[in-house]
Amino acid sequence: MTLALIAGSGALPHAVAGGLTGQDWTCFHLEGYAPDGITSEPFRVERLGSFIADLKGRGVTEVCFAGAIARPRLDATMIDAATMPLAPRMMQALQAGDDAALRIVLAFFEEAGITILAAQDVAPALLDVPVAGEVGARDAADIDKARAVHAALSDLDIGQGCVVAGGQVLAVETTPGTDWMLASLTAPFARPNGGVLFKSAKRGQDRRVDIATIGPETVTGAARAGLSGIAVVQGSVIVLEPDSVRARLKESGLFLTTIAP
Repeated sequence: MTLALIAGSGALPHAVAGGLTGQDWTCFHLEGYAPDGITSEPFRVERLGSFIADLKGRGVTEVCFAGAIARPRLDATMIDAATMPLAPRMMQALQAGDDAALRIVLAFFEEAGITILAAQDVAPALLDVPVAGEVGARDAADIDKARAVHAALSDLDIGQGCVVAGGQVLAVETTPGTDWMLASLTAPFARPNGGVLFKSAKRGQDRRVDIATIGPETVTGAARAGLSGIAVVQGSVIVLEPDSVRARLKESGLFLTTIAP
């Protein structure tokens, strides 16, 4: 049984690769999104049909998607014969919301008899959260409000996080991501002190290929934004570089807490 790691940018592919010790695996990446620190072969989206056929020819039975990519542009002049039957659904995916687009792409692999594995299934330790600090009563109230906001936004397929301070919604995560959202809060504006970054998977999200993630830069961004801490739903968020996360929490004085699903 051979596993293919289909990697994007960021620290996640390397973290997943660390959980594949002793397994038969190989790595590929969408052209333009080579992962750091891993030898990987490129492929083009216009040749996705041929790529999947090649995986089957190599004996690949499982794939794991890990890392970030931007939604690719499809050059119709480069679509090969093996990909042509997939083209109508590929165009549909490019115009759909994130979750719907991912489901279409996953279907191509599943229809070829390839099983999709989640990053957290390959490397379960990624879900371990280095809890730190104390959550005050005001923080707990902000967490409750943030969770309600997140639930309301899930059906709109908007993002995996939001920031609430003093009961006020300061920001919601959109396409630019968590780091951008936190950076936007460093600009001066009238707002309550403190606040909480809340992160969780969206309701109905396919966590095999898209799961909320935090890492050291998340802690740094939250501290720069003047927040009091971070709350994540247990089992719904991957933690990258946990030792560095733990160290930055200690340096900044921020809390990191988990709440039940």
